[in-house]
Amino acid sequence: MKLTSQSFADGARIPGEFAFCIPAAEGHVCLGANHNPHLAWSKVPAGTKSFALICHDPDVPSRGDDVNQEGRSVPASLPRVDFFHWVMVDLPAGLREIPAGSFSQEVVPAGKPGPDTLHGARHGINDYTAWFAGDDSMGGDYHGYDGPCPPWNDELLHHYVFTLYALDVERCAVEGKFGGADVRRAIADHVLAQACITATYTLNPALGG
Repeated sequence: MKLTSQSFADGARIPGEFAFCIPAAEGHVCLGANHNPHLAWSKVPAGTKSFALICHDPDVPSRGDDVNQEGRSVPASLPRVDFFHWVMVDLPAGLREIPAGSFSQEVVPAGKPGPDTLHGARHGINDYTAWFAGDDSMGGDYHGYDGPCPPWNDELLHHYVFTLYALDVERCAVEGKFGGADVRRAIADHVLAQACITATYTLNPALGG
């Protein structure tokens, strides 16, 4: 199976159009357009009954002590963890393309609704749900796609891995408010093929942000 995008080249920087935050002259960052990128896939294996899609950033700091703190930086040597930006299941077996901006067109404070979405698919919650927990203006369940917003003082370039899974089931065995780890567990024994494409992004001017 092959996954491609018209929005960015594999291994290249994802444009700010698809980011949650973009660089700003004051305050370091501001909100971006937050469009989901275009994705298309081919060479789908026989027997595919649905697709699952996950976008995650494996470069998120495991501790937040230095994150976005003036006069400090997040060291590249700090252990990193996964942060899920997009979790979607039950995409129909006949689908081969997701247009840019079709699932997300802006930042929605408190998150976009879900889980039901286009094509009869279902959105899980992304990890902005936990990030904004307790924030009166932004707190809520963040369903669907919300793009990159790495710490502006992180010494490490972040990677955004879009992975498409061809599954042998029509409906993924997750219910309620599910996240990326839940989907990974649920599909573990049902993956016929998978393909990924990776983008990079930074908000650190020292890294070209």
